[in-house]
Amino acid sequence: MSKLAIKIFVYVLLLLAAMATMIPLFWLLCACFKNSGDLFHYTFLSPHPTLNNFTDLFTRVPFVRYMINSLFLATATVLIQLFFSSLAGFALAKYEFKGRGIIMAVMLVSMMIPTQILLCPLYELIYKLHLVNTYIGLLIPWSVSVFGIFLFKQSISQVPDELLQAARIDGCSEFGIYWNIVVPIVRPMIGAFTLIAFMASWNSFLWPQILLQSQELFTLPIALAQMRTVHNQEYGMLMAATLLSILPIMTIFFLLQKEFISGLTGGAVKG
Repeated sequence: MSKLAIKIFVYVLLLLAAMATMIPLFWLLCACFKNSGDLFHYTFLSPHPTLNNFTDLFTRVPFVRYMINSLFLATATVLIQLFFSSLAGFALAKYEFKGRGIIMAVMLVSMMIPTQILLCPLYELIYKLHLVNTYIGLLIPWSVSVFGIFLFKQSISQVPDELLQAARIDGCSEFGIYWNIVVPIVRPMIGAFTLIAFMASWNSFLWPQILLQSQELFTLPIALAQMRTVHNQEYGMLMAATLLSILPIMTIFFLLQKEFISGLTGGAVKG
């Protein structure tokens, strides 16, 4: 078999695999335009398409408010985690200080602890701080990402020390070195971590479900969960809400896919 035939076969195989992974998304797209009677009667396309699911979603449910809440929380979480995680990664990568190894070991151990174990003591702490049912209570526990710190540490470790020394000789402050030199160099990692952190915050359900009590503060995952109850199962409207809820994630991915790939693969080869 020639190389061209093997190449064509691989591309066809990859195309079929890609199409197979798109089947659930195509089913979701078709379900958004079905009425309740056709939803489970037709597998994909319905002969009676309708926009009632979207109309009901925006008229009967404050969906726009939920979308804005999720966008605000995800954006705030990303910005806070980017700043603190990159700053901590810079310190661990470029400074030698006593206890550095112990700090890194403790951080590694903390990554092995399931988040669910920490929810009870975390809620008690937030309750004593009178931050229950507030966005501040949601943001503070996740303001620093240990995973993000290690990602930035690995990326910043590849920045030449001579470049930083030259900046110090020119009179640049340590924070100026971080902000003006290190941050632009590790831009691919920033894009990769932005996508990871945004997806984690956007899809977060358990902690917001525990902490938030007011409906006007609910995020999209909580709103989607409440659309399906024992006495009210409007799957068409739920499918429409699900489709709209994944659009921001898809948009962020297409905007940051190059940075995401180069950021995650950049640490594989030392420059």
